[in-house]
Amino acid sequence: MTTRLPHRAAAAAVTATALLSLSACGGAETAPAAAGTVSVAGVEVKKDQALYDVLPEEIRKAGKVRVATDVPYPPFEMFAKEGGSELTGLDYDLGQALGGKLGVAFAFTPQKFDGIVPAIQAGKFDVAMSAITDNKDRQKVVDFVDYSQSGSGILVAEGNPSTITTLDTLCGQKVAVQTATNQLDLLKSHQAVCTKAGKGKIDIQTFPKDSDAQLALRSGKVVAQVLTKPAAGWVAKTADDGKAFDLVDDPAAPGGYNASPNGIAVSKELPELTDAILKALQALIDDGTVAAIYNQYGVASIAVPKATKNAAVD
Repeated sequence: MTTRLPHRAAAAAVTATALLSLSACGGAETAPAAAGTVSVAGVEVKKDQALYDVLPEEIRKAGKVRVATDVPYPPFEMFAKEGGSELTGLDYDLGQALGGKLGVAFAFTPQKFDGIVPAIQAGKFDVAMSAITDNKDRQKVVDFVDYSQSGSGILVAEGNPSTITTLDTLCGQKVAVQTATNQLDLLKSHQAVCTKAGKGKIDIQTFPKDSDAQLALRSGKVVAQVLTKPAAGWVAKTADDGKAFDLVDDPAAPGGYNASPNGIAVSKELPELTDAILKALQALIDDGTVAAIYNQYGVASIAVPKATKNAAVD
Protein backbone atom coordinates (compact mmCIF):
# COMPACT_ATOMS: atom_id res chain seq x y z
CA MET A 1 0.00 0.00 0.00
CA THR A 2 1.47 3.37 -1.00
CA THR A 3 -1.29 5.62 0.27
CA ARG A 4 0.28 8.16 2.59
CA LEU A 5 2.75 6.18 4.68
CA PRO A 6 3.61 2.49 4.31
CA HIS A 7 0.35 1.67 6.08
CA ARG A 8 -2.21 4.31 6.92
CA ALA A 9 -4.30 2.22 9.31
CA ALA A 10 -1.31 1.58 11.54
CA ALA A 11 -0.85 5.24 12.35
CA ALA A 12 -4.56 5.96 12.49
CA ALA A 13 -4.96 3.29 15.15
CA VAL A 14 -2.50 5.18 17.35
CA THR A 15 -5.30 7.67 17.93
CA ALA A 16 -6.77 5.46 20.63
CA THR A 17 -3.49 5.18 22.50
CA ALA A 18 -1.99 8.62 22.18
CA LEU A 19 -4.89 10.93 21.40
CA LEU A 20 -7.72 9.56 23.52
CA SER A 21 -10.04 8.84 20.61
CA LEU A 22 -10.09 12.18 18.85
CA SER A 23 -13.04 11.99 16.47
CA ALA A 24 -13.32 13.26 12.91
CA CYS A 25 -15.97 15.76 12.06
CA GLY A 26 -15.22 17.78 9.02
CA GLY A 27 -16.18 19.69 5.98
CA ALA A 28 -15.81 23.22 7.34
CA GLU A 29 -12.79 25.34 6.58
CA THR A 30 -10.70 25.98 9.67
CA ALA A 31 -9.92 29.52 10.72
CA PRO A 32 -6.36 30.02 9.44
CA ALA A 33 -3.67 32.08 11.04
CA ALA A 34 -3.58 35.67 9.91
CA ALA A 35 -1.37 36.37 6.92
CA GLY A 36 1.98 37.90 7.70
CA THR A 37 3.94 37.21 10.88
CA VAL A 38 2.74 34.06 12.63
CA SER A 39 4.03 32.04 15.57
CA VAL A 40 4.50 28.31 15.02
CA ALA A 41 6.23 25.91 17.43
CA GLY A 42 7.66 28.88 19.30
CA VAL A 43 9.13 30.42 16.15
CA GLU A 44 8.09 33.75 14.63
CA VAL A 45 7.66 33.40 10.86
CA LYS A 46 7.73 36.61 8.85
CA LYS A 47 6.39 37.32 5.39
CA ASP A 48 8.89 37.24 2.53
CA GLN A 49 7.70 39.92 0.13
CA ALA A 50 9.65 38.47 -2.79
CA LEU A 51 7.90 35.12 -2.40
CA TYR A 52 4.52 36.80 -2.04
CA ASP A 53 5.10 38.71 -5.26
CA VAL A 54 5.56 35.52 -7.31
CA LEU A 55 2.37 33.86 -6.07
CA PRO A 56 -0.39 33.37 -8.66
CA GLU A 57 -2.61 36.42 -8.92
CA GLU A 58 -5.71 34.48 -7.82
CA ILE A 59 -3.94 33.37 -4.61
CA ARG A 60 -2.84 36.91 -3.78
CA LYS A 61 -6.32 38.22 -4.54
CA ALA A 62 -7.98 35.60 -2.33
CA GLY A 63 -5.40 36.05 0.41
CA LYS A 64 -5.34 32.34 1.07
CA VAL A 65 -4.34 28.89 -0.18
CA ARG A 66 -7.17 26.34 -0.01
CA VAL A 67 -5.79 23.18 1.61
CA ALA A 68 -7.40 19.73 1.67
CA THR A 69 -6.53 17.37 4.52
CA ASP A 70 -7.84 14.07 5.90
CA VAL A 71 -8.26 14.01 9.69
CA PRO A 72 -7.28 12.30 11.97
CA TYR A 73 -3.92 10.82 11.04
CA PRO A 74 -1.50 11.48 13.91
CA PRO A 75 0.93 13.10 14.16
CA PHE A 76 0.27 14.77 10.80
CA GLU A 77 -3.43 15.64 11.15
CA MET A 78 -5.44 15.75 14.37
CA PHE A 79 -8.34 17.54 16.00
CA ALA A 80 -7.28 19.65 18.96
CA LYS A 81 -10.28 18.48 21.02
CA GLU A 82 -12.50 15.43 20.91
CA GLY A 83 -15.60 16.33 18.95
CA GLY A 84 -14.17 19.68 17.92
CA SER A 85 -13.19 21.11 14.54
CA GLU A 86 -9.99 22.98 15.41
CA LEU A 87 -7.01 21.32 13.75
CA THR A 88 -3.50 20.64 14.93
CA GLY A 89 -0.67 18.40 13.82
CA LEU A 90 2.55 18.52 11.86
CA ASP A 91 0.94 19.27 8.49
CA TYR A 92 -1.30 21.96 9.94
CA ASP A 93 1.60 23.68 11.74
CA LEU A 94 3.80 23.47 8.66
CA GLY A 95 0.99 24.95 6.61
CA GLN A 96 0.69 27.90 8.99
CA ALA A 97 4.46 28.46 8.78
CA LEU A 98 4.36 28.35 4.98
CA GLY A 99 1.47 30.79 5.03
CA GLY A 100 3.39 33.13 7.28
CA LYS A 101 6.41 33.02 4.96
CA LEU A 102 4.32 33.54 1.81
CA GLY A 103 2.09 36.21 3.33
CA VAL A 104 -1.21 34.38 2.76
CA ALA A 105 -3.31 32.12 4.97
CA PHE A 106 -3.29 28.34 4.54
CA ALA A 107 -6.95 27.45 5.08
CA PHE A 108 -7.43 23.75 5.86
CA THR A 109 -10.63 21.84 5.10
CA PRO A 110 -11.18 18.17 6.05
CA GLN A 111 -11.66 15.95 3.03
CA LYS A 112 -11.75 12.16 2.71
CA PHE A 113 -8.36 10.93 1.60
CA ASP A 114 -9.43 9.16 -1.57
CA GLY A 115 -11.18 12.32 -2.74
CA ILE A 116 -8.31 14.73 -2.18
CA VAL A 117 -6.53 14.52 -5.54
CA PRO A 118 -9.78 14.55 -7.56
CA ALA A 119 -10.87 17.63 -5.59
CA ILE A 120 -7.63 19.41 -6.54
CA GLN A 121 -8.17 18.44 -10.17
CA ALA A 122 -11.70 19.83 -9.99
CA GLY A 123 -10.38 23.16 -8.69
CA LYS A 124 -11.98 22.86 -5.24
CA PHE A 125 -8.58 23.07 -3.54
CA ASP A 126 -5.22 24.55 -4.47
CA VAL A 127 -3.09 22.08 -2.51
CA ALA A 128 -3.31 19.13 -0.15
CA MET A 129 -1.30 18.53 3.00
CA SER A 130 -2.17 15.09 4.32
CA ALA A 131 1.01 12.98 4.55
CA ILE A 132 0.54 12.02 0.91
CA THR A 133 3.11 9.68 -0.56
CA ASP A 134 4.72 11.24 -3.63
CA ASN A 135 4.58 8.64 -6.39
CA LYS A 136 4.84 8.78 -10.16
CA ASP A 137 1.23 7.84 -10.73
CA ARG A 138 0.00 10.82 -8.68
CA GLN A 139 2.54 13.07 -10.40
CA LYS A 140 0.52 12.68 -13.59
CA VAL A 141 -2.20 14.90 -12.14
CA VAL A 142 -0.55 16.96 -9.35
CA ASP A 143 2.91 18.25 -8.53
CA PHE A 144 4.61 17.57 -5.20
CA VAL A 145 6.79 19.64 -2.91
CA ASP A 146 8.42 16.96 -0.75
CA TYR A 147 8.87 17.78 2.92
CA SER A 148 9.41 14.48 4.77
CA GLN A 149 10.40 10.86 4.29
CA SER A 150 8.41 8.19 6.05
CA GLY A 151 8.90 4.46 6.45
CA SER A 152 8.67 1.83 9.18
CA GLY A 153 10.10 2.40 12.65
CA ILE A 154 10.77 0.46 15.82
CA LEU A 155 9.11 1.24 19.15
CA VAL A 156 10.62 -0.20 22.34
CA ALA A 157 9.95 0.05 26.06
CA GLU A 158 11.30 3.06 27.92
CA GLY A 159 15.05 2.74 28.32
CA ASN A 160 15.30 0.14 25.53
CA PRO A 161 16.04 -2.76 27.93
CA SER A 162 16.75 -5.24 25.10
CA THR A 163 19.12 -2.82 23.33
CA ILE A 164 17.30 -2.86 20.02
CA THR A 165 19.13 -0.68 17.49
CA THR A 166 18.29 -2.00 14.01
CA LEU A 167 16.11 -4.54 12.24
CA ASP A 168 18.97 -7.02 12.59
CA THR A 169 18.75 -6.85 16.39
CA LEU A 170 15.16 -8.09 16.16
CA CYS A 171 16.40 -11.48 14.92
CA GLY A 172 15.56 -14.21 17.44
CA GLN A 173 13.30 -11.83 19.40
CA LYS A 174 9.55 -11.58 19.93
CA VAL A 175 8.28 -8.57 17.98
CA ALA A 176 4.75 -7.11 17.78
CA VAL A 177 3.17 -5.82 14.59
CA GLN A 178 -0.32 -5.01 13.35
CA THR A 179 -1.73 -7.65 11.02
CA ALA A 180 -2.14 -7.00 7.28
CA THR A 181 0.36 -4.12 7.20
CA ASN A 182 3.48 -3.27 5.24
CA GLN A 183 5.31 -3.53 8.54
CA LEU A 184 4.34 -7.20 8.77
CA ASP A 185 5.65 -7.69 5.24
CA LEU A 186 8.88 -5.95 6.23
CA LEU A 187 9.44 -8.35 9.13
CA LYS A 188 8.65 -11.38 7.00
CA SER A 189 11.07 -10.26 4.29
CA HIS A 190 13.82 -9.79 6.92
CA GLN A 191 13.63 -13.42 8.05
CA ALA A 192 16.07 -14.49 5.32
CA VAL A 193 18.61 -11.97 6.61
CA CYS A 194 18.26 -13.33 10.13
CA THR A 195 18.65 -16.92 8.94
CA LYS A 196 21.70 -16.10 6.84
CA ALA A 197 23.32 -14.41 9.85
CA GLY A 198 22.59 -17.45 12.03
CA LYS A 199 20.68 -15.37 14.54
CA GLY A 200 17.34 -17.13 14.42
CA LYS A 201 14.14 -15.86 12.88
CA ILE A 202 12.07 -13.04 14.29
CA ASP A 203 9.23 -14.40 16.42
CA ILE A 204 6.50 -12.26 14.85
CA GLN A 205 3.48 -11.61 17.07
CA THR A 206 0.54 -10.13 15.13
CA PHE A 207 -2.24 -8.02 16.62
CA PRO A 208 -5.46 -6.56 15.14
CA LYS A 209 -4.63 -3.03 16.32
CA ASP A 210 -1.51 -1.04 17.13
CA SER A 211 -2.90 -0.35 20.58
CA ASP A 212 -2.99 -4.12 21.23
CA ALA A 213 0.62 -4.44 20.11
CA GLN A 214 1.60 -1.65 22.48
CA LEU A 215 -0.10 -3.41 25.38
CA ALA A 216 2.06 -6.45 24.62
CA LEU A 217 5.14 -4.23 24.61
CA ARG A 218 4.15 -2.62 27.90
CA SER A 219 3.72 -6.02 29.54
CA GLY A 220 7.06 -7.34 28.29
CA LYS A 221 5.54 -10.02 26.06
CA VAL A 222 7.55 -8.60 23.14
CA VAL A 223 10.77 -6.59 22.98
CA ALA A 224 9.61 -4.19 20.26
CA GLN A 225 6.81 -3.14 17.97
CA VAL A 226 7.25 -2.24 14.30
CA LEU A 227 4.89 0.45 12.93
CA THR A 228 5.17 3.57 10.80
CA LYS A 229 8.02 5.72 12.10
CA PRO A 230 5.96 8.92 12.46
CA ALA A 231 3.39 7.01 14.51
CA ALA A 232 6.14 5.40 16.59
CA GLY A 233 7.70 8.79 17.31
CA TRP A 234 4.35 10.27 18.31
CA VAL A 235 3.53 7.38 20.63
CA ALA A 236 6.97 7.58 22.24
CA LYS A 237 6.45 11.30 22.84
CA THR A 238 2.87 11.18 24.14
CA ALA A 239 2.15 7.84 25.87
CA ASP A 240 2.34 8.36 29.64
CA ASP A 241 3.83 11.79 28.97
CA GLY A 242 6.72 10.20 27.11
CA LYS A 243 7.62 7.75 29.88
CA ALA A 244 6.33 4.49 28.39
CA PHE A 245 8.21 3.99 25.15
CA ASP A 246 11.31 4.99 23.18
CA LEU A 247 11.77 5.38 19.44
CA VAL A 248 14.72 3.54 17.90
CA ASP A 249 16.63 5.77 15.48
CA ASP A 250 18.72 3.77 13.04
CA PRO A 251 21.26 6.16 11.42
CA ALA A 252 21.14 4.04 8.28
CA ALA A 253 17.40 4.67 7.92
CA PRO A 254 16.65 8.16 9.28
CA GLY A 255 13.19 8.31 7.74
CA GLY A 256 12.42 4.70 8.59
CA TYR A 257 12.83 1.44 6.69
CA ASN A 258 11.65 1.48 3.07
CA ALA A 259 11.04 5.20 3.40
CA SER A 260 9.31 7.15 0.66
CA PRO A 261 8.80 10.92 0.32
CA ASN A 262 5.68 12.68 1.55
CA GLY A 263 4.72 15.73 -0.45
CA ILE A 264 2.48 18.75 -0.53
CA ALA A 265 0.28 18.09 -3.55
CA VAL A 266 -0.24 21.19 -5.70
CA SER A 267 -2.55 21.72 -8.66
CA LYS A 268 -0.75 21.52 -11.98
CA GLU A 269 -2.72 24.63 -12.93
CA LEU A 270 -0.68 26.62 -10.38
CA PRO A 271 3.04 26.09 -11.18
CA GLU A 272 3.95 29.44 -9.62
CA LEU A 273 2.42 28.27 -6.35
CA THR A 274 4.47 25.06 -6.47
CA ASP A 275 7.66 27.06 -6.93
CA ALA A 276 6.76 29.54 -4.19
CA ILE A 277 5.98 26.75 -1.71
CA LEU A 278 9.25 25.00 -2.61
CA LYS A 279 11.25 28.15 -1.90
CA ALA A 280 9.30 28.96 1.27
CA LEU A 281 9.81 25.41 2.58
CA GLN A 282 13.55 25.62 1.96
CA ALA A 283 13.69 28.93 3.81
CA LEU A 284 11.88 27.35 6.77
CA ILE A 285 14.32 24.42 6.70
CA ASP A 286 17.29 26.78 6.63
CA ASP A 287 16.12 28.95 9.54
CA GLY A 288 15.23 25.99 11.79
CA THR A 289 11.44 26.40 11.75
CA VAL A 290 10.86 22.99 10.19
CA ALA A 291 13.07 21.31 12.80
CA ALA A 292 11.13 23.02 15.60
CA ILE A 293 7.82 21.80 14.16
CA TYR A 294 9.01 18.22 13.70
CA ASN A 295 10.57 18.13 17.18
CA GLN A 296 7.23 19.19 18.63
CA TYR A 297 5.73 15.94 17.34
CA GLY A 298 8.66 13.64 18.16
CA VAL A 299 9.56 12.93 14.53
CA ALA A 300 12.63 15.05 13.85
CA SER A 301 14.35 12.27 11.91
CA ILE A 302 11.77 12.17 9.10
CA ALA A 303 12.45 15.77 8.05
CA VAL A 304 14.28 16.26 4.76
CA PRO A 305 17.41 18.47 4.65
CA LYS A 306 16.42 19.93 1.28
CA ALA A 307 13.04 20.72 -0.21
CA THR A 308 12.53 18.86 -3.48
CA LYS A 309 9.93 18.65 -6.24
CA ASN A 310 8.44 15.39 -7.50
CA ALA A 311 11.10 13.22 -5.83
CA ALA A 312 9.16 9.93 -5.96
CA VAL A 313 11.28 6.82 -5.51
CA ASP A 314 8.92 4.29 -7.17
